[in-house]
Amino acid sequence: MSVSLSTAGRSGLVYLVGAGMLWGTGGLLGTLLGRSTGLSPVAVAACRLAVGGLLLVALLAVTRRPWPRNPVAWRRIGAVAGLAAAFQASYFGAVAASSVSVATLITIGASPVLVALLEQVTGRRALDRRRAVTIGIALAGLALLVGVPSDDMSAAGLLGGAALAVAAAAAFATVTVLSARPVVGLDAMTTTGLGFTGGGLLLAPLAVTTGVTFHLTAGGIALILVLGLVPTAIAYTLYFRGLPDAGPGTAAVLALLEPLTGAVLAALILGERLTTTGLLGGGLLVLALILTSAQSREKDTL
Repeated sequence: MSVSLSTAGRSGLVYLVGAGMLWGTGGLLGTLLGRSTGLSPVAVAACRLAVGGLLLVALLAVTRRPWPRNPVAWRRIGAVAGLAAAFQASYFGAVAASSVSVATLITIGASPVLVALLEQVTGRRALDRRRAVTIGIALAGLALLVGVPSDDMSAAGLLGGAALAVAAAAAFATVTVLSARPVVGLDAMTTTGLGFTGGGLLLAPLAVTTGVTFHLTAGGIALILVLGLVPTAIAYTLYFRGLPDAGPGTAAVLALLEPLTGAVLAALILGERLTTTGLLGGGLLVLALILTSAQSREKDTL
C-alpha cells in the first residue's frame, strides 16, 4: 500500500514541477505578445484562456473522447471557468492598480498560505511546524526574487493592488483545493479544455472594454498559439493531473517555480539582470521546493 502511494506521489510531483516550469514561460510570452500585437494585458489573458481551452477541446474532438455526462462534472467545469476568469481579471487588475512586483509578490505568495488555511479549516491536512517553516522560506525567497514595492507608490494604489492580488490568490487557492478531489468521469484534459474555454468567454467582455486591437502578423499568431498551448493548455493539464496525487498544499508551493523560471528566462532572453538579492531569493525558493518535495514523499510513505 505504501509503495503504491509513494509511486503516485512521485508522479504527482513530476506533473506539478512540469506545470510550474511551463508557467514560467507565460510572463515572457505574454510580454512578447503584448509588444507584438498591442493587446491589453486583460485581452492577452482572455486570449490565453480561450486559445488554450479551444486547443484542448479540438484535441478532445479529434480523439473522440466522450464529454462529461453527469451534473457533478459540469459543476466542476463551471467552477474552474469562473475561478480561472476571476484569477486572471484580479491579477491584471492588481498590476494596473499597483505594479507587477506587488501583484506577483502577493498573489503567488498568498496562495500557499491560503491553501494551508483552507486545508486546516476543512480538515484535509493540519498545518504543522515544518510546513509553516517551509512556506516562510518560500515567501522570503519570493520577496527577494520579485522585489518589494517602491516608495513612490500611492497608498491607494498599494491597497487596491493588494486587495485585488489577494482576490487572485484566493481564486487560485480555491481551484487548487477544489481540483484535488477527482470527479468520476472527468479527467484533467477535459477539465482544462472546457473550463478554460468558458473562462475565456467570461473574460471577453472585460477584454473588449480594455482594448482588443490586434495587429495581425504571423509572429503574433504564433505567439498566441504558443501562449495558449505551453503555459496554459499543457501546464494546467499537468497541474490538474498532479493535484490529486501530490495534494493541494504541495502543489501551491511548487507553483513558486513559475516566478523562478520566469526570472531565469527574463535574464537569458530579455537581458534582465539578476541581482545578488534576486539570486539569494532564487536559492531560498529552491530550498523551499526541495523541502516541500521531501515532506510530500514522507507523507506518502506513512
